[in-house]
Amino acid sequence: MKKYILSALMIFAASQFASAQKGFVPLFDGKTMTGWHTYNKTTVGSAWEVVDGAIHMNPTKKGRTGGGDLVTDKAYTNYHLKLEWKVAPKANSGIIFNIFEDKKYGQTYLTGPEMQVIDNDGHPDGKITKHRAGDLYDMVKSKSEPVKPVGEWNKAEIISDNGKLTLVLNGVKVVKTTMWDDNWKALIAGSKFAKWEGFGVHKTGKIGLQDHGDEVWFKNIMIKELK
Repeated sequence: MKKYILSALMIFAASQFASAQKGFVPLFDGKTMTGWHTYNKTTVGSAWEVVDGAIHMNPTKKGRTGGGDLVTDKAYTNYHLKLEWKVAPKANSGIIFNIFEDKKYGQTYLTGPEMQVIDNDGHPDGKITKHRAGDLYDMVKSKSEPVKPVGEWNKAEIISDNGKLTLVLNGVKVVKTTMWDDNWKALIAGSKFAKWEGFGVHKTGKIGLQDHGDEVWFKNIMIKELK
């Protein structure tokens, strides 16, 4: 009887998970870098590797040409992005979105806003308001800080729905704002991006994982395109 109940519970849990992920497609297959490339290149830098089902930024393998932000091959407009991340002690990274990939822009962050990924207590940036985990980097401070301890996995979500932007960290909505309206322009004007031509203006763009020179991991990356 116990085995039957356990089996039934496992089937129910699996069905619930499948239902929750309905409409989502993987951006990472857990084994290869298919669907990704280093920004403004056609290949993936040697510092990005797949380890135990996760994308790992290994700064010891950067060399002269092995680094750079990782971006999706495909661009997205309205979407719900889900992934998990963890950082090594004192590490800094980010999830950058709506990236306009062009040789005109040498870095992903010149056009794409960022959901911050960081060791709040160990990295100097964590002492700066709007630079902490879950923040819309340098633009909007998180409403709360449900981040897990360093070395543990965090679940992050970015929902971009016809200009409505929501950032979720470990199931908690930490940032809600509207892109491209007057308030958005004011947020940019009050940030380090104020004079960056092309920042935060693109309604379609690529998803990026930032190489900030530190060790970080990403897994279970999936996306659902919205109408």
